[in-house]
Formats: sequence, C-alpha cells, structure tokens
Amino acid sequence: MADQLQKRQVLLEETLTQVVARGTPISELEARLIADASAVRSIEEALRHEVAGRSFSMKIVARLPSWMKPRIGRLRHYEPKPLRVPARYLRTRAPERAPTITIVTPSFQQGRFLERTIYSVVSQQYPDLEYVVQDGGSSDQTLDVLQRFEPLLTRWISEEDGGQGDAINRGFRETTGDIMAWLNSDDLLLPGSLACVARFFVEQPDVDVVYGHRLMIDENDAQIGSWILPRHDDVALTLADYIPQETLFWRRRVWEAVGSRVDPSFAYALDWDLLLRFRDVGAKMARIPRYLGAFRVHDEQKTTVSHMVGSSECSRLRERVHGRDISVHEVYQRLKPYLLRHLLIDTCHRFVDRMPVQRVPVSTVPSEPWLRLHAAEAVRGQPISTSLGSSM
Repeated sequence: MADQLQKRQVLLEETLTQVVARGTPISELEARLIADASAVRSIEEALRHEVAGRSFSMKIVARLPSWMKPRIGRLRHYEPKPLRVPARYLRTRAPERAPTITIVTPSFQQGRFLERTIYSVVSQQYPDLEYVVQDGGSSDQTLDVLQRFEPLLTRWISEEDGGQGDAINRGFRETTGDIMAWLNSDDLLLPGSLACVARFFVEQPDVDVVYGHRLMIDENDAQIGSWILPRHDDVALTLADYIPQETLFWRRRVWEAVGSRVDPSFAYALDWDLLLRFRDVGAKMARIPRYLGAFRVHDEQKTTVSHMVGSSECSRLRERVHGRDISVHEVYQRLKPYLLRHLLIDTCHRFVDRMPVQRVPVSTVPSEPWLRLHAAEAVRGQPISTSLGSSM
C-alpha cells in the first residue's frame, strides 16, 4: 500500500511536469489534480487502517498535505535548525576580471543584527567590493559596530534621513560599481554569493537583473524555511513580488535608465517598484538557481509590522501596471501557472535536500581576533581571507 502511495506521488509529479511543459489549460490541470487528490485520499484511508502502526507509512501520509502547498509567500516552514549551505558554495570564485560590486546597507536601530549583515558581505573575499552603510542616526549599538568595521567599509555615515528609500538613494550617491544591490541591516548574504553573481553577469552580458533562492532565518541565525523560485516570469512579476530582495543584483546601466534612484514614497514595496521600472525600460531578468541570501524573520521587521501599508502599496503598483484594480482572486488565478512551477521545483529541492550532499555551517559573527586581523589587512591594502565554513 505504501508503494501505491509513492507511485501515485511520482505520477502526480510527472503529470505536473507534462502539463506545465505543454501549457495545459488551468481548468484541465485542476481536474487532474482533483482526481489525483481523491485517489491519494483513498490510499491514505486504506493506509490508516492497514498499516496504522508503521511509522514510515504514517510519516508519508502526514506529509502529503504540506507537500502540495506553495511555500513562497510564507516565512516559517519548519522548526529552527542550523544554518548550512552546500560545501561547493565556499569554492565559488570570482571571474578573472571581476567587475566592481557596490552594496548599500540602509540601517536604523538594527545594531543587534548589523554586525552579522556586514560580516556576511566583507567576509566573502570579493576582490573589488564597494560597501557603504547609510545609517539614519541610530541611538543603539549601531555606531559601535560601524566603528569596529570601519576599515572594511568604503564609507559609512550616520545622519537623519527620510526613511529607507532616502537612505538607499544617499548610499548609492558617488558610488561606481557596475553591479549594484542593497542589503537590509538584518539580512545576510550567503557564502560565495558575490562571486557567483559576478560570474553570471560576466557570462551573460545581455542580462540586466538577477536574483536567487532565499533562506529564512530567525533572530538567532537558525534556518526556518526556504523559497525556491521558478525561472523568471515577467507576467508573474506584474502580479506579485516573490523576488527575494536580499538576493537581488542589477547592472548600473539599468539603474541609470530608471533615474538612478528608488522611489522613497514607498515604505514597503520599494524593491517591487524598482523591478517594475526595470521591466518598463526593457531590462532582461534571470533567476540564478542557487541560494544567495538569508531573510531574517523577527517581530520588529518592517515586513511584519507594516502589512496594511504593504497591501495598499502593492495594490497601487498593480493598478499602475494593469491600468485597473486587480482583485486578490484574480491575482491568485493568474498566478496559478507560476505557483505550479514553484511547486514542482520546490518538491524536487526537498528530495535533493535529503540526499547526502556535504553541507557546512555558516558562521555569522566574527571573533574579535578575526576582526582585528582583517581590519589591519584592509588598512594595509591586503586581501581579506576567511573561512565561513568554520565556527568563529
């Protein structure tokens, strides 16, 4: 009976693959999914009676519902576990002629996380990094952190600003990097991300914007979830913002094409507005099939406390793009093909994650000896060396 259930799961995955590839109408796909779901429920019921005492079978039954639900859009998927990445991430090397990467971190009252954010960037040993921290006049431990990391930063400033958008615009002024990004002061870049992004841009000169998969972490840097993104879809981009901001990088040429600024009137949907403006000027976007960043989930974050503001801004952007108000129901209906592709690739990733692939822990806080050593190296103009796979 357990074999029947597993075979039905495989058949369902094959059906999803085929219909997505052929562009099968959603109504037909829904009918197939309903039929398969009915068959699976019948098998589940038989399993409950026949093998109620077999833990393996019951685990399969218990997990079926969660495996059929999209996980993008949700911020917690499982209980906290150590933050780890594939060992190959640490072996990623920048291209021989590495383009300059400019990163700006807007900051305000996030001193307890800022050290980890900065460390996740400067410890990557990227050969041509321009890193700016633009703080809004914090009164917590932020200044202590910035002073400790000062030799490893291109510049930092702490002054009153008009909010996150204004801070980002200030931070990018007078920067020169061909590749650009901002990283919020509570998020992380994952090991090897800068080298991976630079290599992709060098090998794909026609691509203007890239992003990748996301991990979610809690206040203690423990992993609590992941977003696995399908290939880029311009239609989906006009309906919802599933692109993880902390994994987003773009070329300066497209930044200049949209006015060299984010729109500070947005408090929540800054990145979505910027992406839609990139789309308006014809930017080519691509998803890199790799985890690039970690999004921190905590009670004080803007994403949590500004839900109503965010909903209003998202509606405003949809109306701007489509010329009319788009209901939540219509958004969901039109996103179904994208969500089905997500479901398929996410299922594949879950199987891969259970394979014996070598993974290493990600160190998120530097030791004082590390900081003193590499601050001195930066002052002397020597390259920073580190091993993110070892504990500090």
